[in-house]
Formats: sequence, structure tokens, C-alpha cells
Amino acid sequence: MTGAAPSGAPETDPATGGAAKTDAARHGDKQGTTTQKDNAAKQDAAAQQDAAAKQDAAEGGTATSHSDPAKGSHPANSSDPAKGSGAAGGSGAAGGATKDGDPAGGATKDGDPAGGASKDGGLAEDAKASDADGPDKADGEAKPVGPERWEAFASAPEPRPSIVTRVGRAVGRFLIHEWSLASLGALALAVLMTWPTLRYPRYTLPQDYWDPSLQAWQMAWSGHILLADPARLWQSNTFFPELWSFAFSDTLLGYAPAGMLGSGPEDAVLRYNIMFVLAHALATLGAYALARQLGAGRIGAAVAGVSYTYAPWLLAQAGHLHVLSNGGIPLALAMLARGHGWSLRHGYRPERRHDGWVYAGWLVAAWQLSLGFGIGLPFAYLLAGAVLVAAVLFLVRRLRTGQAVPFGRRLFVADVLGGVLFAGVGLLMAFPFFKVTELHPYAERTIGDISLFSPPATGFVTAPGESRIWGGLHEGARAALPWHPEMTLLPGFVLYALAAGGLFFSVWRLRHRLLLLVGVLVTMVFAMGTRFFDGTFTYVPLFEHLPGWSGLRTPGRLMLWTTLLLGLLAAGAVTALTDRVRELTAQRIPSWPGPWLRMATLLPLLLVTVEGLNTTPHPVVPTPPAAMRTAQGPMLVLPSNQSLDQHVMLWSTDGFPDVVNGGSGFTPRQLDDVRRVSQSFPDQASVDYLRTLGVRTVVLLRGQVAGTPWEISIDAPVESLGISRQEVGEAVVYRL
Repeated sequence: MTGAAPSGAPETDPATGGAAKTDAARHGDKQGTTTQKDNAAKQDAAAQQDAAAKQDAAEGGTATSHSDPAKGSHPANSSDPAKGSGAAGGSGAAGGATKDGDPAGGATKDGDPAGGASKDGGLAEDAKASDADGPDKADGEAKPVGPERWEAFASAPEPRPSIVTRVGRAVGRFLIHEWSLASLGALALAVLMTWPTLRYPRYTLPQDYWDPSLQAWQMAWSGHILLADPARLWQSNTFFPELWSFAFSDTLLGYAPAGMLGSGPEDAVLRYNIMFVLAHALATLGAYALARQLGAGRIGAAVAGVSYTYAPWLLAQAGHLHVLSNGGIPLALAMLARGHGWSLRHGYRPERRHDGWVYAGWLVAAWQLSLGFGIGLPFAYLLAGAVLVAAVLFLVRRLRTGQAVPFGRRLFVADVLGGVLFAGVGLLMAFPFFKVTELHPYAERTIGDISLFSPPATGFVTAPGESRIWGGLHEGARAALPWHPEMTLLPGFVLYALAAGGLFFSVWRLRHRLLLLVGVLVTMVFAMGTRFFDGTFTYVPLFEHLPGWSGLRTPGRLMLWTTLLLGLLAAGAVTALTDRVRELTAQRIPSWPGPWLRMATLLPLLLVTVEGLNTTPHPVVPTPPAAMRTAQGPMLVLPSNQSLDQHVMLWSTDGFPDVVNGGSGFTPRQLDDVRRVSQSFPDQASVDYLRTLGVRTVVLLRGQVAGTPWEISIDAPVESLGISRQEVGEAVVYRL
């Protein structure tokens, strides 16, 4: 049924399905009626129809007609250019009935209401509803679908982060990772505990300026010569004209990459101070990593790391960077243990094996060995023993169970290749030292030399003078020691107490605690050298039968292993304590005093840190004489002795001229002869002798001649000797 229209009203457009507005409707006349198909069945549709009719009667709505049914009053045929009744067009009737009784704004086909008729012609509200219900078509093109009715109430989609945001988040995750925090914490602690090392890093050296000057030269020489002429690595510019002179003492060769940066004495001192601080940081991180891998908690591992690095006895070694550079030992052990899937707390777990960590562990071990045999040689023998023990245990377990223990070909290959690399580095490093022993047989240690440096049992409870806590209190005990710098071996009373507690209360199994205790006692016995029953059954067999062991001068440095084992015992106790505190706080409701208990677990870490505080002096390094910058080598700098020659070695980093001077673990006989003959310089005998050695220049330092024979002869005429003399700053330069 269609609605009647007054005469003169425009016809309904069949293409659009919309009804043109009549003149009467345009002027507000009440003439339009609405219809509904006779098959409407739902009651709400009838009610909607009545409401629509009343609205039309009251406000003069017009009737419309459709040529075809369409959804939501949209046209079915869009071939006609005329626009349909969609909201975008704005010309269709929003409140009238459609053809076939499908209302656009009133009742729908089959009698369902579409939302009711709108007031004031129903144009505004029905236009919005039509636009929300589906696409309009006009001129053969589909209009974009409008938003869903409730989309405005949905949460806005999360914007895609930019690359800067993603990078920032990745950096943030990296910075808060445990190992990042451990590394940063170890570095910050190293700066604070070694202060004021980095206060004037170009002009001061920790403890004294003798051995540190030698080691600063070693790093500078290795970096310089590996860039300039690697074949001359072991033929250094010092101890001229000796051969293999770079092997006269531990070389710190592993620091050669750092030696490639910078030049001259100031850069050499700066380099030494930076590596001094980094060595402390690496030792802390390495011991922390080892304790964590073995199964300790974070606080327990931190106690192990700090106690290993800042043990009071190590304060006496502040002038020996090759002794302090021990962080590669626990770090390599941690990597090897992780690669083999083994920990002290959980045993062997084959599913955790990873050959990459094994390769990394052997590389770090080889690097540690390259720093020197004084610390590296016992480490090498420990690794060899560990490999042997592990192989025996695997074999015994296989024979006992009748089953092959999971190991894997890749892990086996990694161990073989890594072991070969480690052994190769050791042999290459050892060859020059064997050549030195061959050329200078008197340089080899004797058991009598070892006895001079063997500490008594009282050394294990005596602190060095550099200890801020115990140094002054132990002054009398130090005076009773024959050579206290190498005999004050206190690892820390707090560490002793924590380790003792770890024997009774620990996360380690009882057998592991007992093994750690045995290790502590054995290493202490070996650290005593010949003091323990003359070393007949302990140190002497090692000295006589293990290759290279006779080159170790100071048995007390084996205390390094005692400290590490004590730290692991302490880590087990502290971890057990923190686990118990966590359980107690979890059971309490409310958790108070849980935060205070958790803070109390930091007390052991605080105590071992405080016990490691030091009063290490930082003297100013002597300034290089201006004469050495212009003098031609080979040269001899006078006066010459063990201490002053180490300064000359540092000064020679400015161009590395050949110098006769040198200081090391032993003095070559030729250098002894030079020092003896040059006492009368300048005279004919000394000039002739120096010329036969190839010396072209002698630099005599005025500031060092007080109390020496040169105090009188420094101004003597030299024309009759066929040499020239020139004043250069505070030195006198003789050209032979």
C-alpha cells in the first residue's frame, strides 16, 4: 500500500527508493500516512507503526515509496544518478514508509522496527542511523563504511612504538638485568675502594712508583711493539743489549690491546691506573659469577665477590698489578661450569650444557695465563687436575651404573679445542722464560730463596699496614715478620666468621662443605712454603717436580685460592640466611618486620666491604728529564739501581729508545758490571767499556747524584776522553 500524495506533488523516484517531498509536506500540511505490510507478526512492530502514524499526523510527515527493498533504507539499484536516501545524501525521507512496507525510520520489513520515527521530519536522527548501519552507494561507487554504533566507547588502540621507543626499552631491559647491575656495581665499587687512584690518574701511582712504573712500561711496550714490529716482542728496549729481556719478569701481555692506545709516560701512567681499577672490578664480577653458577644467591655471591677482591692481605699487593689481575680465574671457572651444566648446589644437569660457554671459559683462562705465570701457573695446574678428576668420575659412574653419562660430541670437541688453545698459549709464553733460564741459569730460584719469603702461621691473622681497620692494630705483629709485605696474609676476620658459619648452616651439601674446608686447609699449608715441616711433603715436591714451579718466588700468593674457597663457604651461609628470611617474611601477615629482616641480610656484605677499606698511598711519579726526549739510544742513565731503573723504563715509553737500564725479578750480570764500571764515569775505562757495548749516550741526573761518586765528577772536564758534554735541564748529557 502506498501513501496518497496531493496533486502537484513530485513523483516518487523509483531508482532511489525515496519519496520526493510534496508541496503540502514542504509547507507543513498533514497529509502523509504510513503503511505496514500485512505479514507483520511482532507486537513491537505494531506499536512502532502506531507511533509513527501519530507522529506523521502531528507533524505532517510524508509517505515515501521504494521501488525495491533495501537494507536500512539504502537503494538496491544504484544505476540511477539520483542519490538515495542515505544520510550522506541527506535527501531521502527518514521517517516515512518504504515501498513494500519496509520503513526507513519506522517499522522494518517483517515488522521489525528500525528505531522509530524522528521528530521534525526525522531527517537528522535517521540520517545518522542510516550512515551507521551500512554503506551507501552513489554513482556506482560504494561509500566507506561508517564506524560501529558503540565504537566511540571502545578504548583507543595502542599506538605502534617508534624505533627510538623500542631501542629505549631494549636499553632499559639491558640496564636492569642482573649481570648489567652486577657489572656496574663492581665497577662503581672498584672506583670507590681504590680511590684516589682516578683522582690524578696521569701523575700518581698506587702504593709506590717502582714496580707500578715497571708494569706501566710493560703494557706500553707490548702494545707499541705489536703494532710496530711483533717479531721483536721479547727483545725489549730495556736491559740493552740483553736478549729475551721482556721475559725477565711477568709481562702482563694480556693487557697489550690497552697498550696500543696512547703514547708517552703520562699515557702509560693513565693506562696503568685504569687497568688497576678494572682489575678490581673484574675480580669482583668473576667471583660473583662463580658463586652464582655454583648455586649461591645474589647477596651471598656478592659477599664472595667483595671478599675475594678486597681481602686485607691483597692491600699489600697494591703495587703488583699482575697479582691483582686475578679476575679471569673465577670467571673462567664459572663459564666452564656453566657450559658443562654443573653447579655445586644442583650437581650435573646435562640439559643445561652449552658448548659456547665452554669455548668462552677456555678463552678467558688463556687470557688469564697471558698476564703472568706468578698467578697463572697454579691456575693451569688446577685446570689440569680438574679435567683429570672429572674424567675419572665420569668413568667410575659409567662402570658403576653400566650406562654412559650424557656428555655430547660438541662439548667434547669444545673441551679439546679449548684445552689445546690454553696449552698452546702456555707453551708460547713459557718458551721465552726457558730461554732466559738457559742464558741466565743463576736467575732460577732455589729452595733457600723460597724460605726467605715463606710466611709463618701468624701471618694468616696479621693485616698489612695499608688496612684501614686493622693496619694500626697489627703494627707489632708485622714487626715480628721477616718480610711483612709478603707475609701479612689476613683474608679478613669477617670472612673467617662467615666461612665458619657456613660449615654448619649453608645451602651446600655437607660433603661439599667438607671439601671446601679441606681446600682451605691445603692451600694455607702450601701458602706457608717451607714453614710447614720444612715443606718436605707439601711445597718442596711441587718445587722440585712441577715444571715452572721453581720460578714462583713467593708462596704466600697462593692465599688467593684460600680466599676464594673461604668466600664460597661464606656465600653458602649467607644464601641460607637470605632464604630463611624470605620464608619467614612470606609467612607473616602482615609481613612486618619483613623489610627490616631483608635489610639485615645485607649486613655481611657491608662488613666484608668495610674490612677491605685501605689507606694505600698514591705518590707522584717522577717527571721524565727533558734530556731523554732528545738523547739518542742506546743510552745509559745514571745513577743506575733496581729502583731508579724502573723509572727509566717508564720514561723510555717516549719513543722507546734502547736503554741499558732495567729492573725486574733478577739482575743480569752484565747490568751488574755496567753499574760497577760506571761508578767512575767519566773516565777512560768506563767510556771504553760502554763503547764496546754499543752505548752512544750517557745521561747523568743531577738530582740523584747526592752521596754518589758523581757528585764530584759531574762537572769534571771530558775533552781528553774524546766525548762531548752538554747541560740539558737538570741533567748532563755525554755523547760517546
